[in-house]
Amino acid sequence: MNAWSIDLAPLFPLPIIIGLAVVAGFLVAYGILRGLRGAWMRAGAWVLLALALLNPSLLREDREQLKTVVAVVVDETDSQKFDDRDTQTEATRAAVKALIDRMPQFELREVVAKNGGAETGDASSALFSTLQAALGDVPPEQVGGAILLTDGQVHDVPESREELSFNAPVHALLSGSEDDRDRRLQIVKAPRFGIVGQSQELTFRVDDTNIDPALSQLEIRLSIDGELVTTERIVSGQDFSLFFDVPHGGKNVIELEAESVDDEITTVNNRAFTVLDGIRENLRVLLVSGEPHAGERTWRNLLKSDASVDLVHFTILRPPEKQDGTPINQLSLIAFPTRELFIEKIDEFDLIIFDRYQRRGVLPVLYFDNIARYLEEGGAILVAAGPEHSGPASLDTTPLSRVMPVRPTGNVTTGPFKPLVSDEGRRHPVTNSLPGLPALGAEGDAADPDWSRWFRQIDGTANRGSTVMNGPNDQPLLVLDRPGDGRIAMLMSDHVWLWARGFEGGGPHSQLLRRLGHWLMKEPELDEEALRAEANGNRITVERQTMGDEPGPLTLITPSGDVIELAFEPQGDGKFAASYEAPTLGLYRLANGDLTALTHVGPVNPREYSDIVSTASLLEPVANSTGGNVLRMARDGSASALPNIIPVRGNSATSGNGWIGLRTTDATRLIGVSQIPLLAGFLGLAILLLAMAGMWAREGR
Repeated sequence: MNAWSIDLAPLFPLPIIIGLAVVAGFLVAYGILRGLRGAWMRAGAWVLLALALLNPSLLREDREQLKTVVAVVVDETDSQKFDDRDTQTEATRAAVKALIDRMPQFELREVVAKNGGAETGDASSALFSTLQAALGDVPPEQVGGAILLTDGQVHDVPESREELSFNAPVHALLSGSEDDRDRRLQIVKAPRFGIVGQSQELTFRVDDTNIDPALSQLEIRLSIDGELVTTERIVSGQDFSLFFDVPHGGKNVIELEAESVDDEITTVNNRAFTVLDGIRENLRVLLVSGEPHAGERTWRNLLKSDASVDLVHFTILRPPEKQDGTPINQLSLIAFPTRELFIEKIDEFDLIIFDRYQRRGVLPVLYFDNIARYLEEGGAILVAAGPEHSGPASLDTTPLSRVMPVRPTGNVTTGPFKPLVSDEGRRHPVTNSLPGLPALGAEGDAADPDWSRWFRQIDGTANRGSTVMNGPNDQPLLVLDRPGDGRIAMLMSDHVWLWARGFEGGGPHSQLLRRLGHWLMKEPELDEEALRAEANGNRITVERQTMGDEPGPLTLITPSGDVIELAFEPQGDGKFAASYEAPTLGLYRLANGDLTALTHVGPVNPREYSDIVSTASLLEPVANSTGGNVLRMARDGSASALPNIIPVRGNSATSGNGWIGLRTTDATRLIGVSQIPLLAGFLGLAILLLAMAGMWAREGR
């Protein structure tokens, strides 16, 4: 198409031309008022001169009619994967594309909205953010409209049409059915952290859509880390609270599951979960030193340096039978409260340490039976043995021997040696990454560790548990075991203090003893048999820690209940790893043997699953305000059932009963410009000369 216009390119600055025109105007006016002959001819000549100085040109613009841009936004978020909505949407998308492609005045832009949309990261259906990003480079007047192919569950609907970057209709074609049945569980209030062993409250509600009210009573199950804690009966549509005790420190995955009903569109949103960080109160540690010795201060300094440890320390300075006449006020400040500590309040301690302890009649034999009971029922004991452990006063001669993993032989080996991490120790989290531990060579051997020597080993025989460190002649130096529900560690030397004092460069005493204490306290990160899972984006990474050679297959259960078998890859030092690209959001369960783990992809309880019944209510306000329409797709997405799509010009209506309209644009694009001078060159000169000649001829008569 062509467009004509006149352009001026003055030969002199415009003020000069205007000044000359004013002077000429006065002269012409004077001549006309005096009735001079040729005044009108002179006026025409001056006008032609002024026009010549303005240098007018005739412009012809060659313009191309631009196509109207129409956006089609395809919802591919997780809620579209239910009830065959994705197949229905894809068929409709193909039919819409084929229809618009037959209209040459439209340019179609197809964009896909994933979970989170174009800009958000909250795992929601952000179709309008995706739409705005797709039309960001299109002038508003060139946008003819937008068609949303979705189930109606859109979480970034603008409150008014002014929030849109264009003035065109927004239409929606809905997948699914508004009659779908669904039950959804939502956590209303959940604690983010809690103290281990204390009660916490979790508030939730269950809402039903299109479900018979007779089924409003249902069963709710509460699980922690995959283990069922309690089952309750509730009524849907109301807020309820459940109480539970925090089982352990670190991450606790709290899961709620509501009873399902027949013909639900999905049971994915029948479950909801939250993550609670368990925090331990100050750990109560009882340290009983059998006698003063060089290493006693090492234990005390280590435990006192930890602000989370409440330490109770007793040192037996002399046996009860020793009578030397020392006044009672010069003995210990308080009497050793044996009954209170080892009978009445023993269960209040998280860890009991016997440091070079031997039988001296301070503790009756019956008390050791209670200590063994404490251990088997979940307590923790650390035995740091000295030379006395090989004699007749050893703890091995008490009822505690039934839970001790090392039986002393009665010998003590003296002489320099370096503690060595055993093959089992290279797999155990307590010792597998100690500073100074050399890597294994190609032949399976290793150089000497980079730490100092010790000089005494209490010989013994390990009859159970894991020997993670060895002394001279492969004697067990550090043995860990799990009798009953408790944990016990035996260190068969009293020379760890040499590392603390920096002898020959020292050694990793702090790391070793802290890890040992944390393992005894059942910290999950130091379990020798553990299954851990973490999600980064859509990628789930699984780590398996084991003392064995082959962990076996890994079973993964998706939020929809599909079971997938994965294989582990060895990583060395008893570690194996596997990974999985998760296709959907939600909670994933993993199992390997008796071990289970939970992890979630995306945010906890994403909005995408909060309500998944297809609805028109969310999109109708914005569609009505822009002149759009909200209609339902055919279940098979067939083109024959597709609403009519009609081009609309001007301010005509853009929707009606069973049809949607797309506004066409008048926008054009400039291709080229042709310029024709009007008073330039010989033509302009001839006209001026003719005008001047006529003026002179008229005046000369």
